[in-house]
Amino acid sequence: SRFLVSRLLRCVDWNRAQVIVEYGPGVGVFTSEILRRMPSDATLVVFETNENFVEYVRRALPDRRLHVIHGSAAEIGTVLAQLGLTHADYIVSGIPYSTMPAAIRDAILNESRAALGAQGHFLVYQFSRAALPHLRRVFSKVELDFEPLNIPPASLFLCQP
Repeated sequence: SRFLVSRLLRCVDWNRAQVIVEYGPGVGVFTSEILRRMPSDATLVVFETNENFVEYVRRALPDRRLHVIHGSAAEIGTVLAQLGLTHADYIVSGIPYSTMPAAIRDAILNESRAALGAQGHFLVYQFSRAALPHLRRVFSKVELDFEPLNIPPASLFLCQP
């Protein structure tokens, strides 16, 4: 919902957001708003495992700043390096950490932490708090927020390395 998008993206300092990564863009609800807000010289890299969504986002959001990757978020380090990028300033994620296999979840979280710059932020929205212990194990700082106006209500986790 627009409430969730607004609440999560207000955590972003758009003046220093040069490299933004999104996991699981789906039909591009967050993607389109990130593109609208980010600087003209910034880069947005999105990871999507569903080929239909990959094709949809590429068609719906033609933008030279956008790189749509058909693959796992666990490949963030490799993909950023291939694009000549040293780190991500922000990672936005709504993929369901509580329902994926532990090895995949842990790989994504560890690779995400490694890909963030020293001042980077990992911004997560979920529909339960089940991911909290996993986030706390990987990130040194995890703040919680909540968006009750989203249907269903969403938990937000604001993580830093």
